[in-house]
Amino acid sequence: MRVLGVDPGTRFLGYGVLEVDGPSTKCLAWGTLEGGKKLEIHQRLFVLHQALREVVDRWDPDEMAIEEPFVAPARGAKSAVAVGQAQAVALLLAAACGMTVHRYVPSQVKAAVANYGAGSKAQVQRAVQLVLGLGTDPMGEDASDALAIGLCHIQHSRTANITGIPAGLHGGRSR
Repeated sequence: MRVLGVDPGTRFLGYGVLEVDGPSTKCLAWGTLEGGKKLEIHQRLFVLHQALREVVDRWDPDEMAIEEPFVAPARGAKSAVAVGQAQAVALLLAAACGMTVHRYVPSQVKAAVANYGAGSKAQVQRAVQLVLGLGTDPMGEDASDALAIGLCHIQHSRTANITGIPAGLHGGRSR
């Protein structure tokens, strides 16, 4: 099974592709897609859609794990709307490609990967690097967050297989 982890954003959208084979998880790819700082929002969303489509076409993931928008009140509603728009681009692509979608809130991701629901981005990144054997070289926060979201889904899926409780929010399947 291949999982595409997505950390949505309109300036930067992180992605990570993980392959699960029994008990082992292998990182196939990760990166950050840039929407373009100077582009209008509709143009940025289109650029992100096209770039994410290339990732999907190349790696052919079976499932998408995506983070639910959370924006600190200090960043404001405009930022929350933008993150939601980037999430919508990824969700539409998942639907068009027939992927199952699983959504996770940031605290679920942090708890699953760093064993602490309020962990810092640095703690999450280091945990991702350790779990996936990626060394210690710095990687973009958006990419490491996307890999963490994918790892969170894999952990939840394994638990779901044991307990029968569906992974992700709302039972996991997109409708």
